[in-house]
This record gives sequence, structure tokens and C-alpha cells, in this order.
Amino acid sequence: MSVQGPRRLAFASLAVVALAVLLALFQPFAGDGGDTVRVTIPREAGVGEIADLLEQQGVIPSSTLFGLRATLAGKDGDLKPGSYELRKDLPYGDVLDRLVAGPSKQIVTVTIPEGLSRREITPLAARAGVTGNYLRASADTSLVRGSGFAVPHGAESLEGFLFPATYELRGSARADALVRRQVTAFEQNMSRVDLSYARSKNLTVFDVVTIASMIEREVRVARERKLVAAVIYNRLKAGQPLGIDATIRYDINNWARPLRVSELERDTPYNTRTRRGLPPTPIGNPGLSSIKAAANPAKVKYLFFVRKPGKSGAHAFSSTNAQFDRDSARYQASRGG
Repeated sequence: MSVQGPRRLAFASLAVVALAVLLALFQPFAGDGGDTVRVTIPREAGVGEIADLLEQQGVIPSSTLFGLRATLAGKDGDLKPGSYELRKDLPYGDVLDRLVAGPSKQIVTVTIPEGLSRREITPLAARAGVTGNYLRASADTSLVRGSGFAVPHGAESLEGFLFPATYELRGSARADALVRRQVTAFEQNMSRVDLSYARSKNLTVFDVVTIASMIEREVRVARERKLVAAVIYNRLKAGQPLGIDATIRYDINNWARPLRVSELERDTPYNTRTRRGLPPTPIGNPGLSSIKAAANPAKVKYLFFVRKPGKSGAHAFSSTNAQFDRDSARYQASRGG
């Protein structure tokens, strides 16, 4: 039997495979795409990360083929960050052309979760494409001078007044523009808060925001916001230290590592174990729900709260040392300590 037959079959098979790959890569029969989808390409994202993001959003069918097409075209290093309006199921070539050209209308979308501090927002804003120094921009307290919600004299930043939300920035998307938008959003939302009860307790807007920032760090179950607020109010009235370790974490910029005994015992203005009263500033930027809770706490006599065993994030609340000790013991036992 001649070997020419099998060779011809092999070449034919390879030709079919090559043709299939070329058709998949260059999509000569692809249409104009489907529904519009907004995609934000992060700064410093490589072609692989971009391809994965596009596939997840349904813009392309295969991140692998997109990466190969970009490499073959010599454009894998030319894809620009920013916010794009693309369509689902677009041809690879069309997507490459859009990403190489850059956003036609520069729109940077920044989502800022509730409770984050200025230091935590800074890298988040940079990754979203915001230019300029966010930390410096958010230290400009002149932005609230003359408003009804001004920070106290001597305050060094706008911590607490940088309202968490999703912002779309057009044009240069600079940090100072984002900060101005956040302050405006804070003022708009704060105007919806009934402050009469807090003022009856001689608390200022700054005090309420400071309390709200602690609530934001402590609460994982929404219905507990007013209860934690009540504990703070009651301990302030009783002249007892608040004992909220999140204030220490803010001071040393540590939100993940277990606190050392030396850190818990170090007497600083932010140590609410050793100092009575509120910390000098908010410890983050709270959302509207926590601000409302801070202005209008639950009418209960609780003085303590501690995490309940389990993963719910809920707390056990109590009015006596004895009950608090029992609740604490249960929590420690659940941790094996």
C-alpha cells in the first residue's frame, strides 16, 4: 500500500485544523455584537487579565484566542486602561482596535465600599484609573468650610466626609475631582439625617460621623447598627472607655493582623480602651445607614457587645459585666481559646 494516501489524509487534517483556528481567530463571519456592556480595564493589567475580564463580561468567547490574536497582531502591550462601552460577542479584531485606541470618552468608574479609610481608598482609586494624589486631595478641609457640616478647627483631613458610593468621572478623572464629588454626596446624604436626638446629647455632626465610622467597622448584621450605636451612647454617658479595637487598628493601619498586647495597651488618642470619649477623628467613611443609626440609636441599656460563636458576624449584647463575661467565654471557647 502506498504511503501517499495516509500522508495526504494527515495534511488534509492539518489543513482543516489550521483553517478552523484561523476562522476562530479572525472570525470573518462575525457580526456587530449584541447587548452593550461596560468594561473597566484596570491600570497595569496584562493581556491575560484583560482577556479573562472580557470573557467574563461576555465580550469575547475565548480569552485564550483573544490573547493569541493580540500577540499575533503585536498589540498585546498596547491595550489601554479605562472604562469602555463594548458589546457582547464582538469580533476579536474590533475589541483590539477599541482597546488600542483607548476609551473614546474617558469615563472612570470608582466604587468605594462603606467604611473604608482614606488610606484604603487611595490604592482602590488608583487601580480604577483615578490620577493624582488621593491622600493629599482628601486632606483639603477647605472643601467643607462654610457648609453646615464643617470639620472641627485643626482637623487634618476629610476622613468621614468622603461618602462611599459608585462614581463616574469624565475627562482627566483626577483625585481632587473624586474628593469633591464625595464631599458633595456626603452633604446631600447628611441633609436627610434627623440629628435632633444626637444634638440633645450635645453631639455634633462630626461626633455622629465618628460614631458611624465605628459602627461601620463593627457591624456585619444590619439590624445591629442601632444597638452598637446605643452601646456607644450609653458608655459615653457613663464615662466608660468605649473599648472598640477598630480605633486602634485605624491608628496603626492594620485591619487584618491580630492586635498585639502591646498595641492594645499603648496609650494613644485612638486607643478607646485606655481613653474615655470618642477618638479624635472618624476611622473611616460611613454610609447613610450607619450615619442614621449613629444619630438615632436604639433605646436600650446595653453597655457591652461581643461576637457570637459561628460565622454569622452577629453580636451578643448585654447590660452587665457578668453577662458580658459569659458571652465572651462562649465566644473564646468557640475559637478554642
